[in-house]
Amino acid sequence: MRHQWKWKSLSAAALALGLAAADAAPAPPLVIEAVDEASLVTLPGNTRSEAIAENDRGAVGDELMLEHMQLVLQRTPAQEQSLEQLIDQLHNPASPNYHHWLTASAFVQQFGAVPRDILAVSEWLAAHGFRVEQVYPGSLTIDFSGTAGQVREAFHTEIHRLSVEGIPHIANMSDPRIPAALAGAIVGVVSLHDFRPRSMRREHVEYTFASGGSTYEAVVPADLATIYNLNPLFASGLSGQGQTIVVIEDTNVYNPADWATFRSTFGLSGYSLGSFVQVHPAPKNGTSNCSNPGVRAGNDGEAILDAEWASAAAPNATIELASCADTSTTFGGLIALQNLINASNAPPAVVSISYGECEAENGAAANAAYIATYQQAVAEGVSIFVSSGDEGAASCDANMTRASHGVGVSGFASTPYNVAVGGTDFGDSYAKTSASYWNPANSAGYGSARSYVPEIPWNDSCAGGLLSSYAGYNAPYGSGGFCNSSIGSRYYLTTAAGSGGPSGCASGRPSVTGVVGGSCRGTPKPSWQSGVIGIPADGVRDIPDVSLFAANGVWGHYYVYCWSNTAAGGALCSGAPSRWSGAGGTSFSAPIMAAIQALANQKKGARQGNPNYTYYNLAAKEYGSAGNGGCNSSNGNAATGSCVFYDVTQGDIDVNCRTPYGCYDPSGSNGVLSTSTSSYARAFGTGTGWDFATGIGTVNAYNLVTSWP
Repeated sequence: MRHQWKWKSLSAAALALGLAAADAAPAPPLVIEAVDEASLVTLPGNTRSEAIAENDRGAVGDELMLEHMQLVLQRTPAQEQSLEQLIDQLHNPASPNYHHWLTASAFVQQFGAVPRDILAVSEWLAAHGFRVEQVYPGSLTIDFSGTAGQVREAFHTEIHRLSVEGIPHIANMSDPRIPAALAGAIVGVVSLHDFRPRSMRREHVEYTFASGGSTYEAVVPADLATIYNLNPLFASGLSGQGQTIVVIEDTNVYNPADWATFRSTFGLSGYSLGSFVQVHPAPKNGTSNCSNPGVRAGNDGEAILDAEWASAAAPNATIELASCADTSTTFGGLIALQNLINASNAPPAVVSISYGECEAENGAAANAAYIATYQQAVAEGVSIFVSSGDEGAASCDANMTRASHGVGVSGFASTPYNVAVGGTDFGDSYAKTSASYWNPANSAGYGSARSYVPEIPWNDSCAGGLLSSYAGYNAPYGSGGFCNSSIGSRYYLTTAAGSGGPSGCASGRPSVTGVVGGSCRGTPKPSWQSGVIGIPADGVRDIPDVSLFAANGVWGHYYVYCWSNTAAGGALCSGAPSRWSGAGGTSFSAPIMAAIQALANQKKGARQGNPNYTYYNLAAKEYGSAGNGGCNSSNGNAATGSCVFYDVTQGDIDVNCRTPYGCYDPSGSNGVLSTSTSSYARAFGTGTGWDFATGIGTVNAYNLVTSWP
């Protein structure tokens, strides 16, 4: 039976959705025809790769309730162009709009989804029995709830039960379809499944390549402060006073006392203004979609390390853990961030996110949701730091022993509105110069670093050129290469490495699920990603932007943190910290970089929005047209004292693979990820200036903060 209806005039329904104020916006509606349920279009790129017959365990019951799904809308092209221009002006010191950040209400007034479109879509949802819970006009999302039967009837896709490696899930089995009349206003549904983004944490490996497992240099806050030159900032009174760093989670910490134990053990408790608080941000109005998540085992380890290491770099700051429970279909961290930036009071100035999912798996609608949410945040002056990933250039193959989907990046990190923070390792073990950089005995705070330490990309894989050459192999690939040797194939088949690469599937649909191709399109290159030697002219957003130490022990270095949830994999925080939990991953580098930004905000007395405008400008000046040899990270403690960034020029983030997608495998069982399958074009190596392995490099925190324009 064919159903048609038109939207009503903006009246009581509009007031109920909170749209009256925004109705003054002159943007024309995108829904201009009557809704005809017989004329449908597909919303591409919104089905998980796991939704296949092999995993299918049958349809769920129609009565299964799906809480707080999110439908992603879009603004008009004219609105989008105007917003992009304004964001550039907000970061341009020559503009009269410089740092005149918008309030949430002002953002909605100027750049929110068209109220008549919101009303038309909301009425369509209601007509199918859904309950509209929240409307985020600025972030372009409608939060709604309903049953699996209503999803099937409205979106023409079934929700099935899946079993993936023995773990039960639910997911839609095909891309949603909607009436063609609504297609101009709707991007898609953020998700119709319960697969969650992954945290960017890699547990400490129980071996070290350089010394056969006998020696480790565990990194503690005192080492961080020495290596990245935080101590002069602390001495000058810049340690985070008056600043709040928000870490986004979908869990509470297991024991808040762990944060205090970490600080007291490592000499940070003397910074008496530092504090830790957990909040569950409710929306500005309407039905709350943020419930207390309690402790989510495993992710609680992520939450506590984020809080502890943000505090290590800004010990007098307030660390605010903002979390909401995951719903049946939506990541609680996304809900928390949306509620924070849409609140009536001031949004946070600095946010860190240590979760991610590859663009091709995240799906076009979810990618669009993160882009829109970060975009609103930046217009409000929020600085967002996101882990680039822990799987080299193979972000669709996280936690795997080999890459099988080719080159891909995290959709959480590849937006134009966040700082993507990559990962490095220390290069002293490779260079056999450890005695020059680490004291044989620890200080009172267990620190042992003597100075800045030369850095290389974090890479645990046998495909890494440095590991391969250190082991005595001419190449990592081929039947005689390291990845096919007895040692390499036994211990070093892994995708664990700092992530980087070009955005490739932020929108569209891949021909092969999880593999960039088909109608996939990357996020366009932002205006600020320019001017630095090494940036490719590829037309898309490239990550990472900047990097910090993130290794988990392959060369003997890793982070220590206090996570006392022993039932979930933690350790008692007693005795020598060497017996505490240890890990690596860009989960550490993102909150640390966020904390360094908080020190810059403190120095300037104001929020800074997207720091990439400043980072790339400073890097362009430092590296010039040919690079800056004095700021080469390989110089270590002989690097020029004025360097803002250290240019990492040695090593790569290449990982091993066995696949027809982006894998160079001339012989042997294990190949290496490559941008060519007929020759070795590693994905990816370092170079002068910017590169896919470490971005514009790592930082001298003192020089960065004091050079801030």
